[in-house]
Amino acid sequence: MSVRDLLVLGSSSAVPTKTRNHNGYLLRWDGLGLLFDPGEGTQRQMTFAGVTATDVHWLCVTHFHGDHCLGVPGMVQRIARDGVEHEVTAVFPASGTEYWRRLRHATAFHDTDVITERPVSGAAMRVDGGTAPFTLTARRLAHPVEAYGYRLEEPDGVTMVPAELAARGIRGPLVRRLQEDGEVTAPDGRTVTLDECSVRRPGQKVAFVMDTGVCDAAYELARDADMLIIESTYLDEDAGLAHDRGHLTAGEAGRIAAAAGVRLLVLTHFSERYRPEDEPAFRKQAAVPFDGEIVLARDLDRIRLPRRRAV
Repeated sequence: MSVRDLLVLGSSSAVPTKTRNHNGYLLRWDGLGLLFDPGEGTQRQMTFAGVTATDVHWLCVTHFHGDHCLGVPGMVQRIARDGVEHEVTAVFPASGTEYWRRLRHATAFHDTDVITERPVSGAAMRVDGGTAPFTLTARRLAHPVEAYGYRLEEPDGVTMVPAELAARGIRGPLVRRLQEDGEVTAPDGRTVTLDECSVRRPGQKVAFVMDTGVCDAAYELARDADMLIIESTYLDEDAGLAHDRGHLTAGEAGRIAAAAGVRLLVLTHFSERYRPEDEPAFRKQAAVPFDGEIVLARDLDRIRLPRRRAV
């Protein structure tokens, strides 16, 4: 059975805390795994979560601050040590290629040749994903170092309508031919088109927006997303700190989600300055502008992607 969910491996910002590990997010998509921003301790968190290096097919880094990439050496070496055979696509800012190479070859180990590098640059770029059943787009965010957010988008599909097929005498192999060719000749000689027997099935969308100030790219990445995973490093009362350091508050994350038409908002990347008893305020502040579902990420959470949108 296909699984589409987010596994939170870490949800702290600059430093780990007693209750939150460095960043780390594994998006599982029908047998493929996209690991975003592995910070320190990601391997151990994966062990607790019951996933392994073989579950990783994409390794995506938003930028080269340590809390978003210090787990890269361990993940690369674990991919090599475990003998992962499938291709692993590594995506990272091209401007940080020197940092990537240092992390990629941080220590002596028996290397692997399954990692394919896909550096991103410019204001926006579609990543070459080969035969992946989705597109991955990177957009430049607003942070003191070059940082990118990512948007995974599944193409729209179609759902066959059994009653319409039956009314036209389309059954068995004719159904497959109709799906593949767009039209078939019915047993009575009529030409039947795919549009007559199907409805559009909206593709699902996930946006991943880490360290950034408020910017157009954050809204563009989040547009109509079924799930938005977004940093909310600070509470609104600390907006000055957020703006000085290129981060978002909980209220700003909520405003982005509301304006973009997001369905499920996942708040994460919390500053260590806050205590556990402060955490409900993040949800409360994000809920002022955003009236949809909000999840406050906690380590080892599994968050399911919402059901498809209705047409």
